[in-house]
Amino acid sequence: MSHIRILMFVALAFCAATACGQSSTNQPRIGYLYPAGGQTGCVIRVTAGGQFLRGVTDVYISGQGVRASVVKYIKPLRNLQREQRQLLQKRLKEVRQKRLAELSPKGRERSVPARRAAAKKPVARAEPATQEESAGTPEVKLPDHPLLYDLDDKSLRELAHVSSVLFFPRAKVQTNRQLAEMVVIEVTIEPDAEPGERELRFKTATGLTNPVVFQVGILPETRELEPNNRQAYPPLPNMPKVVKLPKDKALDLPVLLNGQIMPGDIDRFRFHARKGQRLVMEVQARSLIPYLADAVPGWFQATLALYDAQGKEVAFADDYRFNPDPVLFFEIPANSEYELEIRDSIYRGREDFVYRIAVSERPFITQMFPLGGQSGVTTVASVSGWNLPETSLPLDTREGGQHRTASLSRGRQSSNSVPYAVDTLPECDESEANDTIKEAQRIELPKIINGRIDRPGDVDMFRFVARAGEKVAAEVYGRRLNSPLDSLLHLTDASGNVLEWNDDHVLKAEHLHKDTQGLLTHHADSYLTAELPNDGEYFVRLVDSQHHGGGAYSYRLRIAAAQGDFALSVTPSTVSMRAGGTAPITVHALRKDGFDGEIEVALQGAPAGFELNGARIPAGCDYVRMTLTAPLKPPAQPVRLQLEGRARIGERTISHRAVPADDVMQAFLYRHLVPAQSLLVLVQKARWGAPPVELAADSPVRIPVGGSATVQWRAAARRANFKDVQLQLSEPPEGLTLRDVNIVPGGVEFRLEADKDLIQSSFAGNLIVEAFRESVVRQKGGKPTNQKRRYSMGVFPAIPVRIVQE
Repeated sequence: MSHIRILMFVALAFCAATACGQSSTNQPRIGYLYPAGGQTGCVIRVTAGGQFLRGVTDVYISGQGVRASVVKYIKPLRNLQREQRQLLQKRLKEVRQKRLAELSPKGRERSVPARRAAAKKPVARAEPATQEESAGTPEVKLPDHPLLYDLDDKSLRELAHVSSVLFFPRAKVQTNRQLAEMVVIEVTIEPDAEPGERELRFKTATGLTNPVVFQVGILPETRELEPNNRQAYPPLPNMPKVVKLPKDKALDLPVLLNGQIMPGDIDRFRFHARKGQRLVMEVQARSLIPYLADAVPGWFQATLALYDAQGKEVAFADDYRFNPDPVLFFEIPANSEYELEIRDSIYRGREDFVYRIAVSERPFITQMFPLGGQSGVTTVASVSGWNLPETSLPLDTREGGQHRTASLSRGRQSSNSVPYAVDTLPECDESEANDTIKEAQRIELPKIINGRIDRPGDVDMFRFVARAGEKVAAEVYGRRLNSPLDSLLHLTDASGNVLEWNDDHVLKAEHLHKDTQGLLTHHADSYLTAELPNDGEYFVRLVDSQHHGGGAYSYRLRIAAAQGDFALSVTPSTVSMRAGGTAPITVHALRKDGFDGEIEVALQGAPAGFELNGARIPAGCDYVRMTLTAPLKPPAQPVRLQLEGRARIGERTISHRAVPADDVMQAFLYRHLVPAQSLLVLVQKARWGAPPVELAADSPVRIPVGGSATVQWRAAARRANFKDVQLQLSEPPEGLTLRDVNIVPGGVEFRLEADKDLIQSSFAGNLIVEAFRESVVRQKGGKPTNQKRRYSMGVFPAIPVRIVQE
């Protein structure tokens, strides 16, 4: 057995269950926002549903011009009891009678603003039961629900909406704990706020939540009102015949529609449109909540239908090409009213089936060519679509990231963003005819070809000369750049013999999809590498595997020597930790073109006091768990951190920024790395001082197969206390165990043991040790019980290890 002493700077905050790190299972989480956005220049109330949201104190929204404050936390709403139903029905009836009375000539004299001014009640509270209502019985209160705020000011149709949501279905339902808690926030969007997607997070005593999408738009917005399953404005139930109700007004365009789909629900909206309007009706649903862990296929699969004034369906969509969020394009044939219907394709629904539908004459790009350009070279793409102000789109090809987006603007209104790629390799355009080996387009390597499968059955062939032993890579960028192309690649020799082929290239480790885009579930882009057997000519053949084609089926095809490359993702995108504490993160390496070497990872521009531990991805590893150590003095606000990876590949040093992401489950099984805008770290004050601990010796720790190594931590301060501390490996590789924990003068030591029958002999990576303590469970009066509760104190910095043969 080899004995190793290691010194390392780390801080363990010996505090409660939510101490340093993210080991607590009660991490706050947002499941949905409703509405999931708002118009510039407005102040709106937004309801967030989720779990472990009690004690929300702050709201963080990325970007400038948008701020929010907490209005109220609402505990899970249980099924209404009979007394609550009766009280709510009574209150609804009273308000309904007031609205009906106002429809009389005398009642109309009292304006809505005057009525609201006379009410003089706080807007953030539901109406409690009166003394008379509670006399002689236990106090009965209205349920605490956002729909009951401003109850006295609601219209007749809004009252019907409250009844539909809270009273139907009458059958009791089981609470979904992941969505049961609610927090109402007030969001202020400045008039000059930049339209687009923001990230919203909450801060609680236990840390930050996951990020969720909040959209800033420029269109006037409205929210759905139930019941609206069969028509947008059905007759209100139980209305007295003597009262003449005002006609519900169709919505004016443009407009943005907000709603939620519940089980079996259908939502309809009525709007007025003019002849000749070229309407784009664009749904945002899956783009708001990319994946649902407990629903198949793993997202809200919306369908959209448009009906004319006679109730005839005139347009329908259940997707936009490969995007599950549908887009309808329709030119209005005559001045009239229309109804737009949205539902789930298989009639599922719940609170997180949230949608936003923009109905406008927005510019919308449906196809673009080329899909990118060479770095530093002026590139202008030709575009087509609906309502475009022009057909040319300049692309920014200055030095920077490879994947970018662009859009056209018309006044304040911008088109949809379209992705494109920028690369350093020389480029050329595909030229027809090149359908056969004889007609194949001649290129010199390396090259990126901008091409198009411009008709069903089209074949694009390219020839190049290479020498025996050379390794080449051929890669299609199509689906990743919003092209409907489903590519199929073949590499052949001059005789037509297939050396390598690929249809869909999937970066996957068991059930984890690792592409950096995160939202594609059909990885339709092809990629292949091959070592060439002989000197001579070789051919790359590209087709659409579904035998489709057209103007939109553009691609970028990279054919080059396989020199090696990589990309990095870091999860999670939100880290909560105590001052001086340590938290685990995972860095995923997406290796390319045969690169299998070591990658060094470092923090870029981080504030003083932040340290990255175990910051190396060993050769051959696709991911490594590292740890992040916080400064002893917490920053006043959450900090955005940036990780960068660097590797030596041949004669080149390659560096790439790590994309912040979250490991999200889809449909009970599959997982995806969903990108986030930033890696946000919250450092909070520790309840007790965080004693620094030193660990010093050579690393990585070398553990022989079938043997063990001793690791020792030493306290760097006399206050450090290891009494009653239990140590446990966090997510170790199979066959590696921690044993024989002993307190030694000034610190603690333990053994790492490698089972010869279970351990992978080539394992190299990091081990993370988690600290636990036990406390006595006490009764309400403080009397101790015989039970104990085990809680996590956090983790130590990552320990680099390597399994070696004796």
